Amino acid sequence: MKKDIQIPEVTDIFMAIVKEYNSEFQCDDWNAYIINNKNVAIELVLIVSKGYDRTKQIETAILRHKIEKLPAKSYAKVELLLNDVTKLSNVFNVTFFNKNVMYDKKFLFKKGSIKESALRTIPLLNRRGILIK
Repeated sequence: MKKDIQIPEVTDIFMAIVKEYNSEFQCDDWNAYIINNKNVAIELVLIVSKGYDRTKQIETAILRHKIEKLPAKSYAKVELLLNDVTKLSNVFNVTFFNKNVMYDKKFLFKKGSIKESALRTIPLLNRRGILIK
């Protein structure tokens, strides 16, 4: 039964979208990162992402990412977001294990939230971006 399944609250795990200079292509890129601000490593991190705009009936392909282990107080680059995708709502569904307990959380970057004026310095990453807790 669904009511019997207990999924604990996720704390100290964040998603960030960071604007970074790409020296290979000599341009600025938007990259999505997962941040583990816990004092313990998390394992088998699964991230499913998608961009969409319900009013214009636009939807991107669904992307899936897997990280075997994300150490404590660390981060990992998840994916590059093309400029067209940054104009959409972007959702990242994150599932992971910590001490054999499964955790799940949805991170939503609403349409229009990925922009220059929203950039802030993100602790741990020490880069400018948009952070969702």
